[in-house]
Amino acid sequence: MALPKKRRYDRTEQDNEYFQCYSDITIHEEMLSDTVRTHAYRLGIARNHNALLGKTVLDVGAGTGILSIFCAQAGASKVYAVEASAVSQLASEVVKENKLDGQVEVIQSAVENAEIPGQVDAIVSEWMGYGLMYESMLSSVLYARDRWLKPGGLIFPSCANMFIAPVNDATVESRLDFWSEVKDMYGVDMTCVQSFARKCIMGKDMAVCSVYPEHVLSHPVKFATLDLSSATLEDIGNITGSFQFCCFGSSLMHGFAIWFSVLFPGENGIVLSTSPYGEETHWKQTILYLDEELQVEQDTSVRGDIKMSASESNPRHLSVTLSYSIGDGICRTKIFQMGN
Repeated sequence: MALPKKRRYDRTEQDNEYFQCYSDITIHEEMLSDTVRTHAYRLGIARNHNALLGKTVLDVGAGTGILSIFCAQAGASKVYAVEASAVSQLASEVVKENKLDGQVEVIQSAVENAEIPGQVDAIVSEWMGYGLMYESMLSSVLYARDRWLKPGGLIFPSCANMFIAPVNDATVESRLDFWSEVKDMYGVDMTCVQSFARKCIMGKDMAVCSVYPEHVLSHPVKFATLDLSSATLEDIGNITGSFQFCCFGSSLMHGFAIWFSVLFPGENGIVLSTSPYGEETHWKQTILYLDEELQVEQDTSVRGDIKMSASESNPRHLSVTLSYSIGDGICRTKIFQMGN
């Protein structure tokens, strides 16, 4: 019997589904309560006061309008806050509440359909998704850049870096060990369930969760950089990189963690990082699990390649192809999906 084909959504359906998600207050509450994220934008914009004074700004995916207000507070004479979801009505109320309706104009539209009168001096957007590219609005930012940004104009943030490291997941380890402990608890041996549990826990696609420094098994590697002033749709559609690690010591390795940082323009620009070595953000980290845990020792070599691309069925979703070898083991390849 043939397997049913995975449904392919047309782009209008995909966009409507995406914008509908942002019409609920929960996601905006999560983003605004992320003080690392929001303070980084506030400070990154404020430090560019001289560059923004009297200038025109386009906010791509403005949400509740807070980044537009930060730009107005930094001296921008006009900010176009473009938001496609129904939350744009709330953004208008927030702008009016802060007595900035003369400076900030809220436009309910996808940026690709927006009407902006002339070029702008700067673009601001919080476009990053889980693993940087899940549900990313970066293609819309690049569209806005190519259509409206003046030559030499600023983009907030101006570039993004991606990192990867091998990790031990203590939660997975504890959950797998549980099945060998049932006999001591209840007198029934359930060790045989452990292999099924492993498939359920580690067989999943990308997991968004917190990784702690003590669970990182080597120095991380930066595997990709995106310069928003020059990146193309082709660049962001296929992000590739290589990595090689030398493990710190003896541990079980459950997979790889990926995270990102973004840099704001200006001398000594602010960095917003989602690293496990920093304060936690709502993005946390993204784990790519191996099929089963492997033992590594001091100086065990881990090497491979990673490719991140848009899902074939929905360009807002994410596909990751990971090829890796651990020690003298054979090279293995695993494909992960987020959102399908």
